[in-house]
Amino acid sequence: MASTGFWLTMALLVVSNIFMTFAWYGHLKLQEMNVFTSNTPLYVVIAVSWAIALLEYCCQVPANRIGFVGNGGPFSLMQLKVIQEAITLVVFTVFTVVFFKGESLQWNHFAAFVCLILAVYFVFMK
Repeated sequence: MASTGFWLTMALLVVSNIFMTFAWYGHLKLQEMNVFTSNTPLYVVIAVSWAIALLEYCCQVPANRIGFVGNGGPFSLMQLKVIQEAITLVVFTVFTVVFFKGESLQWNHFAAFVCLILAVYFVFMK
């Protein structure tokens, strides 16, 4: 059975990446919904994104501290980063398919996912 640190780290990384994806790409959906317009000053969009990103950091930093083997967690630094990147890809894919109906997954996206999985495999090879 995985430790509490494992599950807490994973949950915080997922929540962190949800906030990150909304901070980075949510303004595009808000523009599509006419919450922001093309005339909305960029500094307003940046300020809103930074406010959301603050929530991302409030989850990402504890996830790394709790999950890091140097603090008693189950993951090495490299493992934390690779897990975070894999979660980012999954969260972004779900976000894109759900919120941007014009976007769809194509065969080349799946091929790219396979390449990323292979990259993870090679990173962990001894």
